[in-house]
Amino acid sequence: MAVRPIMRSDHEALNRLHREVGWPERSPAGWRWLESNPARQDLDAPAGWVVADDDDQPAAMLGNFIQRFQHGARSLYGATGFSIIVPPSRKGASRPLIRAFLKQPGLFARYTFNANARSAPLYGLFGLKPWPEQTHALKLSWTTDRPACVQGRVLRALLGRVSAETAARLGERLMNPRVFGRRILDLPAGVTVLRDLSDASAYGDFWSRLAKEDRLLADRSPETLRWRLSDPDLTLPPIMLTCVRGGAVVALAMAQITKTSLIEPPCLDIVDLIALETDQDALPLLTRALIVNARGLGAAKVRLPMTTPRLLTALGDLAQTGRREGGWGHCHAIVDDPALADAWAPTPFDGDYGICSRNPPSPVVRRRSAVTAASRGRAAKA
Repeated sequence: MAVRPIMRSDHEALNRLHREVGWPERSPAGWRWLESNPARQDLDAPAGWVVADDDDQPAAMLGNFIQRFQHGARSLYGATGFSIIVPPSRKGASRPLIRAFLKQPGLFARYTFNANARSAPLYGLFGLKPWPEQTHALKLSWTTDRPACVQGRVLRALLGRVSAETAARLGERLMNPRVFGRRILDLPAGVTVLRDLSDASAYGDFWSRLAKEDRLLADRSPETLRWRLSDPDLTLPPIMLTCVRGGAVVALAMAQITKTSLIEPPCLDIVDLIALETDQDALPLLTRALIVNARGLGAAKVRLPMTTPRLLTALGDLAQTGRREGGWGHCHAIVDDPALADAWAPTPFDGDYGICSRNPPSPVVRRRSAVTAASRGRAAKA
């Protein structure tokens, strides 16, 4: 099968592939934003690869998200594969796509932290190992709106796996009007909302201190966060909380309202949770603040979609109160240098959660979808 890099002219066809599996599509501006990733441009890496049909149109795809890392004075690069979409008619296309992803040069690691249960068994065939070894299959969640979660489970039981066609007929379910309401947060002493991402900000000082520690960290510089937050397809900005001690930022939590599918209630996904070595006790403080405020934000639960032994230790008793989710190996990696693997304790920020999560549709989009669904219904009866 012929594999080639993604081109800008492929974007509509890539959306078609996403639509066929019910995954969130990107606007033209959203695809261009992904292409503008500064780390990708550093390496001149492809935005991904496609298996093309006889007309050179994408028939299967794999996205390529490059991230810059800091390890002391060294700058390194890693890549996470995302949106592997292979229709049944292209069975076997995942193999050349994954090989193209693994062969790219200039990387210390190639990985995915967001594999679904269906794709997870693939990765071992290509030398990717379940990693971190102790927690590669563990997600944590804390329920904040039990009735909404029950409704979601009932819908899943009634409908099973919803096809893209069924999704178009059903429209969005279990949306909470508070999701797009005014955000009023009840925060403990020492926890504040992060609003200033300028280079000379208190957050900028935090990143400078963090980057000097003896561990491998994904780039969280103000510049990188400004780029992340400029995603034109975000329907809501993330919640960004910092712990401030002695006038200095010592820890960060970033959480995004997501909606896994149209039959799931909104969820507050923790996409980053990081603290200075001297202030690891700030991590459960920030996590509790998110849990306390989640229901008021319209979220039925708070979810930590990937974990590490280091993070579980830092969360302490709070980790024990979380519901164990996952159950399959969603984290797989090849790390070329074992010493770097030992120095790396990734958070969801290191994966594709910040760029691939399904955003809750805005009220305007929901109204348009309802009109479209009603039109389809009338056409079907005619």
